[in-house]
Amino acid sequence: MEVGEIVVWTDGAAKGNPGPGGWGAIVVVPSGEVVELGGGAAYTTNNKMELGGAIHALEHLRGREGPVALHTDSTYLIDGITKWIHGWRRRGWKTSTGSDVLNRELWERLAELLAERGRRGSVRWRHVRGHAGIPGNERCDEIAVAFSEGRRPELYRGPLSGYPIPILAPDDEVEARAKAARGSARPSRGGRAFSYLSLLGGVAMRHATWPECERRVKGKAGARFKKAMTRAEEAEILRSWGLRGDELG
Repeated sequence: MEVGEIVVWTDGAAKGNPGPGGWGAIVVVPSGEVVELGGGAAYTTNNKMELGGAIHALEHLRGREGPVALHTDSTYLIDGITKWIHGWRRRGWKTSTGSDVLNRELWERLAELLAERGRRGSVRWRHVRGHAGIPGNERCDEIAVAFSEGRRPELYRGPLSGYPIPILAPDDEVEARAKAARGSARPSRGGRAFSYLSLLGGVAMRHATWPECERRVKGKAGARFKKAMTRAEEAEILRSWGLRGDELG
């Protein structure tokens, strides 16, 4: 964390993927105010909710000066907005294989907010491992899951001194926890998966749990699915299916 930096945490969830979904965000400004945000949709995908969390957090910060450190466990979100979007635009919002980019309207809105934000302070994207005990990520997940289940959690708004979660962990601590989580998954194929992938009707999706993946593919002719233990393995699975990461639904 840098001095004077606005700290943001976001996460998204969808039951069934697609299905009922929710997003959560936490915004901490240098003056010492914490605001929790959240919302949901009746029928959506995990990736839409990941995008939604970032979009709503940046909308909340419109007009506020200062750099932003945005923490998320979604490589789809980070890679999409920092890498893939440039090729999508050049190709008229087509993926590398010529299919339409999914969630285009959300990517365009996020890009608009970043362009606007650029005049007030840059956004630094920080990837964290999901479900690794990192307080900000865990709390955003709680908010997102609550909204996906139709519940309305109590959202905090007030001073940092009264916030019960140690939200301002130094970057090196966040990175250490993420590395520890990644390392614990490597030695055994029975460890926590990085993701579960499904392919149905030419559309690939990333799922956080096996039950979500199973609900999408069970009983569906021609469906494919596979567990990835690392990010690199996920990319290899997609390549074996003739796809790239920018084609995840």
